[in-house]
Amino acid sequence: MTTRREPTARQMRLAVELRRLREASGLKAREAAALLGVSHVQMSHIESGLTGVSEERLRRLASHYACTDEEFINALIAMATDRTRGWWEEYRGLLPTSFLDLAELEHHATFLHEVAILYVPGLLQTEAYARGVFCSRVPELTHNELELRLSHRMRRQQITVPYELVIHECALRIRVSDRAATRAQLAKLVELSTTGNINVRVIPFDLDGFGRAASTMTYVGGPLPKLDTVVRDVPHGLAFIDSEAQHSVFRTRFRKVEAVSLDYVRSRDFIYRLAKEL
Repeated sequence: MTTRREPTARQMRLAVELRRLREASGLKAREAAALLGVSHVQMSHIESGLTGVSEERLRRLASHYACTDEEFINALIAMATDRTRGWWEEYRGLLPTSFLDLAELEHHATFLHEVAILYVPGLLQTEAYARGVFCSRVPELTHNELELRLSHRMRRQQITVPYELVIHECALRIRVSDRAATRAQLAKLVELSTTGNINVRVIPFDLDGFGRAASTMTYVGGPLPKLDTVVRDVPHGLAFIDSEAQHSVFRTRFRKVEAVSLDYVRSRDFIYRLAKEL
């Protein structure tokens, strides 16, 4: 198979899981390559996401690694054989790779849990609000870069899976643009929170003892819990976390933050009142 120059996050995740299976089996990469009948270089490419792997080879690897979790194997096969060319590929070479990886991850998600502290999340932003966020970037974006980011962000907003957002009052009050844009953004949140799959809960300022104000995160459900992903903002862009141990930590964080937030009805009323104040 041809060697990829730039594996997607999904392809890299498959590669990581195959490497973890091999390491758990106690086999060296050279030993696994010999069992599969490929060179050590080919094996290295498979475990780096640079080369794809067929269903037949993947099943052989799972057998050599003594993996009997058929549900997990089938999930990996689905990742390996998926030939979807999503809309985000139109932006390849035009936007940072992390933008494309995030869109691909959301496309394959089974659910989304998000905690927002300073900004309304991109999936729920109005165009005017998103423009305000991008215009505050340092260094400034060129006109073309700005329009590409706006276009990509608006196209991401095709949420069909269950989406749970816990948002701090701080994010609702910060005006990334003008008063009108903020009011329109709050109105959109109220509207979206009435849809069947989107739930919004608010953490008010007057909550006592809230020490998790830096817990901004997006928890993306995979086909199986061990294939979940956590996305976090870092100085250089986005970090995709695939460690099961870390997943447990972030699931606990989300439950704790969710537990202290207002319920859906009170949250919707809270956002509505806030919009009326503007």
